[in-house]
Amino acid sequence: MVTNMRLKRVMLIAAVMVMAGAFTGCGKKEEKPEQPKIEKEKEPEAEKTVGEVVEEPEIPANQNLLTGLGDLSEGAIGKRPVAVMVNNVEKAMPQYGIGQADIIFEIPVEGDVTRFMALYGDYTKVPKICPIRSCRYYFPAISQGFDAFYVNWGIDETVSDYLKSLNMDQIEGITNTGGLFGRDQDKRNQGYALEHTGYFDGTQLPSYIESKGLRTDLKEDKKGPAFSFNGMEEQIKPASSDCTSVQIDFGSQSAAFTYDAEKMQYLKQINGNPQMDAVTGEQLGFTNVFVLETEISVRDDMGHKNLDWDGGADAKGYYISNGGMQPITWSKEEGKEDSYLTFYDESGNVLNINRGKSYIALNYKDKATFQ
Repeated sequence: MVTNMRLKRVMLIAAVMVMAGAFTGCGKKEEKPEQPKIEKEKEPEAEKTVGEVVEEPEIPANQNLLTGLGDLSEGAIGKRPVAVMVNNVEKAMPQYGIGQADIIFEIPVEGDVTRFMALYGDYTKVPKICPIRSCRYYFPAISQGFDAFYVNWGIDETVSDYLKSLNMDQIEGITNTGGLFGRDQDKRNQGYALEHTGYFDGTQLPSYIESKGLRTDLKEDKKGPAFSFNGMEEQIKPASSDCTSVQIDFGSQSAAFTYDAEKMQYLKQINGNPQMDAVTGEQLGFTNVFVLETEISVRDDMGHKNLDWDGGADAKGYYISNGGMQPITWSKEEGKEDSYLTFYDESGNVLNINRGKSYIALNYKDKATFQ
């Protein structure tokens, strides 16, 4: 019995020693000599195939069809733009509301002064614009190609039948009683002539359009971009020559543009002075400048013009953007006011342009210089 008890005691002591040894081993790991680090060999990069298609950023749903930029309000997607006639003589300066325009057309009128047609891609965000001026037939002949509402104050009565034939949605200051037009009292107090003081309150336009039941949806053939644009993140320089300065002689007044490389815009002058927006305090600036040459002549004793607004295969022009310039041709479908204005490169292919605001001059031939 003693023997069994001693045996049990020995076994118990042995078990305790084994357990103690086990715990001691858990407390400290055995140190191993440091192994040299072996860098994993980098796999060679896959070679890019010539002509490989690189995935472009997706075109946003709120793309402004006039500029290619994604800045439309939700309520303006698929809706019609607005074209507004703006007084552009020096005595009417400064203008306001034009800094927000997406496209500005500048074309001579009587006496070879010019008038603006300012286009706004978002009809819900048209600002208050001053000074507003009257219609000349070639402006709506162009605006119809954008399916735009057409805003003016006064018309050339000699072409009233032509304007009626266009069947356009015209919002006219003389006959309009919707509270959209008025006189800028500050300008009147400053001594501006009456014709330089008319304003159009674009902020009231959506409610006016709704009250009149006017069509807001673009026609089916106008639901794509107005121009062929480069990629969302591309700013391509026209390859023909460098161009940081543009001078345009309209006859009785001039326009000039100087390239601001930091802003990537051409800043506009009128008769040698910066052309400013009085509300924003900023000089007019454009990503793209187009000078389109055309036939212009005087058609009556009042000095009204005939103007070839549809161009053609031999209608010359120039495209200026991103510090470069190239010759182009331009046209609309002959006699079709509702056709797109299209630009072509020297090979006859549709011209791709940079996304952003555009200035478009229609003027006499050989009246522009580029440096």
